[in-house]
Amino acid sequence: MESGHNGYNQQPLGESEVFLDFQNQLSRAATVNRSVLLVGERGSGKEIAARRLHFLSPRWQQNLVTVNCAALPPSLIETELFGYEQGAFTGAQKTRKGRFEEAEGGTLFLDEIGIIPLEVQEKILRVVEYGTYERVGSSVTHETNVRIIGATNADLPQLCKEGKFKEDLLDRLSFEVLFLPPLRKRGDDILLLANYFAAKMALECGRQEMPILSEEVSAVLLGYSWPGNVRELKNVIERAVYRSDGQVIEQLTLDPFENPYTMEKAAVAENQEMPKKPFDLSQYETARQELDLLYLREALARAKGNQKEAAKLLSLTYDQLRGLYRKFQDRL
Repeated sequence: MESGHNGYNQQPLGESEVFLDFQNQLSRAATVNRSVLLVGERGSGKEIAARRLHFLSPRWQQNLVTVNCAALPPSLIETELFGYEQGAFTGAQKTRKGRFEEAEGGTLFLDEIGIIPLEVQEKILRVVEYGTYERVGSSVTHETNVRIIGATNADLPQLCKEGKFKEDLLDRLSFEVLFLPPLRKRGDDILLLANYFAAKMALECGRQEMPILSEEVSAVLLGYSWPGNVRELKNVIERAVYRSDGQVIEQLTLDPFENPYTMEKAAVAENQEMPKKPFDLSQYETARQELDLLYLREALARAKGNQKEAAKLLSLTYDQLRGLYRKFQDRL
């Protein structure tokens, strides 16, 4: 949960206008000694952005301390942030520093800030307003000089309306609010990042040649919505590289939890439930075409439009699937 002051080694990667605009906003905010809120979807790089804010700031030689509030039980967040005195509660056998104390002179990054309990928010508000706090179980006031960076995917103004977040604290923390662009809005940055992750994975796997993304794979990457953003892209590309036998990456698995037997089970269940009735044998050709079309649609949907992946799901050659696709393309 904590990082020292050993330098910033995770450079953000991107060339799109929306990405570069965000980096400019971040660089400008870094130089001002005020709190910043980072708002972004999961996997969009909020922690990397927080690190960049710190290492571009005048506090860069001091500690950057990270607290992932989602990883802590609500009852422990207060003691984690402010520390406690010996005997403050059962099990408190010695005095312990809190994260504010560890971040003295530097930056405290509060990830998932929206889930912090209200009573702890009150103490954070006091730190922001007066620069003072007390350890749990102590009446001794400590002074602190810490810059707070918060990150969330939640709608904090809405949480204020619901009484789950203090409006006064939100006012103090939102000197600047920076919205991280989701990956789907970053255009060709997707391919830039994909090639970067592919090259790193190839080195990790001991491959001699750097991977090449096929045109079809590139089209799938650009057409997908990436709900998990950069983290999801990294997983997809690394999986594709390690599964590939050659230099050219021709297949992707976007959803590793997609069960290849689900459609088969559904078809069996539907068959069992259908009442027995005589076949109209004269309709054989029509029925066969409808079945081909049904399976082709399902395979393309699961493969997110990747025809080679769809052919694999149907146990067809790529040429066989292309023939089916041309036959039914007006009905897809």
